Amino acid sequence: MKFFIVIYVLLSTSFLYAQSKLPIIKANSKKVAIKDGNVLDNNAWTLSPATKPDIYTCDRTRETKWVTFYTDIDSIKVKIKAGTTFDFIILLNNKDSCYTQIKSAIPKKDKTKKINNKSDTIPFILTKNNAIHVNSIINNRDTLNLHFDVGSFDFRLTRDAILKKTKLLAHQTEFMAGKAKPNYNQLEKVFKIQLGNVIFENPNIVPTGFTAHQMDGRFGWNVFEGKSVEIDYEKSIIIVHSKLPKNKKGYVKSKLKFIRSFVCVESNFIIKNKQYSGDFILDTGSNQAIILDSAWVMKQKFPQDLPFIKSSKLKDPRGVIYENKILLSPLLALNNFKVTNIPTSLLGSKNPLRFEINYFGNDLLKRFNTIIDFENDYLYLKPNSLMNLPYLDAK
Repeated sequence: MKFFIVIYVLLSTSFLYAQSKLPIIKANSKKVAIKDGNVLDNNAWTLSPATKPDIYTCDRTRETKWVTFYTDIDSIKVKIKAGTTFDFIILLNNKDSCYTQIKSAIPKKDKTKKINNKSDTIPFILTKNNAIHVNSIINNRDTLNLHFDVGSFDFRLTRDAILKKTKLLAHQTEFMAGKAKPNYNQLEKVFKIQLGNVIFENPNIVPTGFTAHQMDGRFGWNVFEGKSVEIDYEKSIIIVHSKLPKNKKGYVKSKLKFIRSFVCVESNFIIKNKQYSGDFILDTGSNQAIILDSAWVMKQKFPQDLPFIKSSKLKDPRGVIYENKILLSPLLALNNFKVTNIPTSLLGSKNPLRFEINYFGNDLLKRFNTIIDFENDYLYLKPNSLMNLPYLDAK
């Protein structure tokens, strides 16, 4: 197998289809494996000659890293920095040119553009299932109930909501005539989504089959990339800041981690004078308090003789159901705040994300007013008046 190493990065703003100097690797199969940093995914990519360019967005990091594409007969290794892209061609079966772009998850900064210190507000309702419910307007006409899920990405609309509450399928004449099934991969162009007084132009829309209870879809953290997002659970507002707000009295700061592009924070359980440390996804889309990865539990030898609350079933975004048991953890240290007696769900099977990670759900996170700084990657927490509310899984 030929191994083609590229040690430079092209800062292209558009894809030059006719540029003969683009690096070329070959493939006889449409299946491509990708090693993103230290993570190898053997089923990461399927070649699509019709998509020009076909863009692979790297896992988010501010550090420079190597990204390698492996076809069945060839490979290319590229060094990617934050805010950069790299363009190349994969020649499929010696005839189809697959124009491909590797893209940093962090956009390139426009140094010529002055950033105004601006804040926009999105009102929400915290539902009884702990969902951050936001009213949205799509294409100035369709109204949907979305929830803010820091553990998710982009805008995701349920197929049921697309079918029953929008006109995004109206251009499919065969479907409208009852002669064909709806094609959710060919929706009408979404040129605008409005949340409160925040407007998103030409957002990325992904159909999904599952989201929070009674919601029509969700929006993830990356729609606010480069901004600071303040979640005030007491005032029921999300404030989107172009710059980190100066008034952070009472907040405690910690460094964010991005693991496979998920927003994570390190935290510790303290049980019988012993500390159990781990990384936790900030999952405001979950109605539970804490979910522990089964592999992490085994590796840490996390005590399973804690007070038993009940057994439960957890459904992931694909609709897969997992059997779990819920125990009462005596003490959690989060941003130096001590939280006591938290219902903690232990996954009864492998993590659906296929890597070791724990979760903080919104039954815990709602007890803190939160600022997430997506420009400098810091988390700020401040206990609020919801701290002493009973947990959903307390009984």
